[in-house]
Amino acid sequence: MCGPYSRRRYYHIREFHMASSASELESEDLDDEIELDAPESSQSNLPERIYDINEADADSQAANLEQLSIKEEDAWWNQVPLNNLDLSSNALTHISPKIENLQSLTVLILHDNALVTLPPEMAKLEKLVRLNLSHNKLSDLPRELYSLPELRHLNISYNEFSELDPDISDLHMLEFLDAGHNNIQIIPGGIGFLVRLTALLLPFNHIKELPPDLVSMRSLQKLDLMQNDLIYLPDDIGLLRKLQCLYIQHNDIKMLPDFEGSEELQELHASNNFIESVPKALCANLPHLKIFDLRDNKISILPDEICLLRNLHRLDVSNNSINTLPVTLSALAHLISLQVDGNPIKTIRRDILQCGTTRILKTLQERAQAKAREGGADNATAGAPGPDEALRLRGGQANEARNYPDKYKLRQSRTLAVNLEELTDVPESVFQMAREENVHVVDFARNQLGTLPAGLQHLCHLVTELVLGHNLISHIPPFISQFTRITFIDLSNNLLKDLPSEIGVLNTLRELNIANNRLEFLPNGLYELQSLEVLIASDNHIKALNVSGLGAMRRLATLDLRNNDIDFVPPILGNLTNITRLELVGNPFRQPRHQILAKGTEAIMSYLRDRIPI
Repeated sequence: MCGPYSRRRYYHIREFHMASSASELESEDLDDEIELDAPESSQSNLPERIYDINEADADSQAANLEQLSIKEEDAWWNQVPLNNLDLSSNALTHISPKIENLQSLTVLILHDNALVTLPPEMAKLEKLVRLNLSHNKLSDLPRELYSLPELRHLNISYNEFSELDPDISDLHMLEFLDAGHNNIQIIPGGIGFLVRLTALLLPFNHIKELPPDLVSMRSLQKLDLMQNDLIYLPDDIGLLRKLQCLYIQHNDIKMLPDFEGSEELQELHASNNFIESVPKALCANLPHLKIFDLRDNKISILPDEICLLRNLHRLDVSNNSINTLPVTLSALAHLISLQVDGNPIKTIRRDILQCGTTRILKTLQERAQAKAREGGADNATAGAPGPDEALRLRGGQANEARNYPDKYKLRQSRTLAVNLEELTDVPESVFQMAREENVHVVDFARNQLGTLPAGLQHLCHLVTELVLGHNLISHIPPFISQFTRITFIDLSNNLLKDLPSEIGVLNTLRELNIANNRLEFLPNGLYELQSLEVLIASDNHIKALNVSGLGAMRRLATLDLRNNDIDFVPPILGNLTNITRLELVGNPFRQPRHQILAKGTEAIMSYLRDRIPI
């Protein structure tokens, strides 16, 4: 780069070809990216040439056909207008009104500057789809910007806004809005007109209440209201029927609504509030909830209906006022993390509580079984119907006395789930009915299956998630290869010593859990899973690592090998940079030491790379 520019900061200009701009703006690869270097002290003003970059310069205008033919890629017929402009991480204090000349822009990135105002002329960028203004000093936007017809992504976080302009509702195409880390106190009425919005992020503000029409945003999937001043949520928040993640930590909320209608909700983070109870109706209305964070509240009792949250994976009620845990918690087949620290629990011994989730749930399950036996004796004394009579009333058959979901439940949830029924097999008719109702999720966790039921083959072209954890499965039949849409398989807590080679053809599989089995090595078929991103193989008897096999799994990001028998970690494992989470605690190897493991994946990988022989 000639002139006063250094290699410290950049203006990124992508997808751009200029006939003869090399004289003013040198480029290294015009097909991908042009980098305009800022001076060492950061740019506070842009080169004027940027605003005219779509126009041919004097040299280009004067060039004749013969000159252009010498370097055809610079000829005017090969020019492409500038689409993406990245001016982030400089010291820009203003943007020239001439930016209106860049009317082909679809992406404009201005984060991490010192902007106080923006020119109204930016409204002329009518093709703009993405605008990032975060980490500046803006307190408002030109009203004209709210007329941008194609804007879908707007980020104004980390600025000095005290309110959202009501005109924001005019951005009808908006799908993503991040206004977090400001001083916003009021969300304007009319925001409900943003019916295409899928993510609304408003954390770290001073919002006290939500406008009634917020629930009109029927496409909303993520709502972040963490660290505000809310004292309640709208009773009809359940009208956000597509909502999947709700963050309301660190507010002043005392009561949770019933969430009737929010059946898609998967994560509810409500820690650090003043919540006193969990509504029974809430438990019935959130069948797909996986994470329920209620730590640091004022809850004194959990309802028995908590067992209706049948897909719950993590429940955190730490630091509340709970003195007893309902035995119905043991019916949650997928609960892998139960946090109860900081509660005055008297009904379970302290040493059991300290043993963690598995031990607590086992204790509750034993008590539930004892209670059921006592209840059975009472019912017999009272003349309650026996098992055969109860089955007759359900219209079932004696050889299928199980609590299988009916067609209506299958149709509504697209899920075939039967847990804690001590199943050793499943009738083929159940799977045939599930196929008719287009079921995508099959869940037989916490039963006594010895292998995959043969009837499961009826769903091989439909199932995306297969959950068979906590059974007695000792082998997997080869027909597993027929599941052409499978993305998640849970085979944890079984008796597996190997997996069939046919598992390697599951090219859609993204997550596999084979923890708590009897594996002495990672099955060879796993190394052919080119789409696998998460592999959990903790608590087995794995003795060695096949690094070349792991290296063939290009998308593997999470590898959990805790509590195995690995006595040596090959240094070349550090070269697998695609792995961003590596868990090795609980193995007998001497290096890396525990101090390195405690620092996390990056430290482990760096340590290993430093020990690769030269």
